[in-house]
Amino acid sequence: MAKATTNKTYINTELIWAEQQLHTWKAYVDKNPLHKMKDRISNKTTANGGIIPMVVASIEAQGKFIQETMKNYLALLEVVDRLREKEESKREARGSSEVPPRMQ
Repeated sequence: MAKATTNKTYINTELIWAEQQLHTWKAYVDKNPLHKMKDRISNKTTANGGIIPMVVASIEAQGKFIQETMKNYLALLEVVDRLREKEESKREARGSSEVPPRMQ
């Protein structure tokens, strides 16, 4: 019996974590729209002590990362929805966890 409770807690904990990841990824994608991206440039010190600009992340690389994040988001969303449905069906199969007043 303790194992079932532990398993249920584990699944709920994983679902909560996955939902937090979904919120984080969605916020990142919303904050970085593709049409507003620019090359990220940083200064690099040369061997002679001079400074030259250097592209840290190109628009293309950033766009690819956003697209990969969106793919991962959709895949994780599908898994979370499936696990939620599975948990709901288990809850429906078990019935209400409330004890009727006449049984108390």
